[in-house]
Amino acid sequence: MKKLKSLLFVGLLLPVFCFSQVTNEHLFDTTGFMESHYIQRKAMFEHQPIVTGRIIFLGNSITEMGKWEKLLNDTTVINRGIGGDITFGVLDRLDDIIKRKPSKVFLLIGINDIGKDIPDAVIADNIRKIVMRLQQGTPSTKIYVESIMPVNPDLPNFPQHYDKQAHILATNKLIKKVATELQIPYVNIHDLFTDKQGMMDAKYTFEGLHLTPNGGGYQKWIAYLKKLGYL
Repeated sequence: MKKLKSLLFVGLLLPVFCFSQVTNEHLFDTTGFMESHYIQRKAMFEHQPIVTGRIIFLGNSITEMGKWEKLLNDTTVINRGIGGDITFGVLDRLDDIIKRKPSKVFLLIGINDIGKDIPDAVIADNIRKIVMRLQQGTPSTKIYVESIMPVNPDLPNFPQHYDKQAHILATNKLIKKVATELQIPYVNIHDLFTDKQGMMDAKYTFEGLHLTPNGGGYQKWIAYLKKLGYL
């Protein structure tokens, strides 16, 4: 009986230990978000005047490349995209977002995590942390979590370490679950850009990963957000 209790105790501890290991960022390649582009843009953001009540688009290069002011015909929209950023990077620069008390935050992050083989569950857990910190730090802000976009590895110049459609689909399911549990909208922009094969429609992208700036993809994205009543 004593031995059985001991085994049960170890069994209860094991999942906790494993989870702590899975969520330890030092086990993964998280160095990308500390490259010079990230550091420069983060410093630039922090030196900009604090103005509250604005719409913020938060994410990686897909967000950075968006001409949000022009797309929305609104010069007050704030672009907080950084090329190459991952969920750990967004967590690292979240204080600047919270200080600005935005009216809305549109979060798109995760594809670079997938490219670095950061596990799906860790990506979703980090998105949970991002949302919870926003909810606690700026409770009046409306938060919209967007799905990771599809990719198309059949196109020329596609970076092959992003050829992980199954991980994108699995991570999106976890992100949707997080959004549901935290009672915020999950915006499925993944299906907005897929072709009949379930890949990124070639007409919206120049290399299968990023949207072409003037290819109609960003316009379709904004039109979808407006149709849902989020803009």
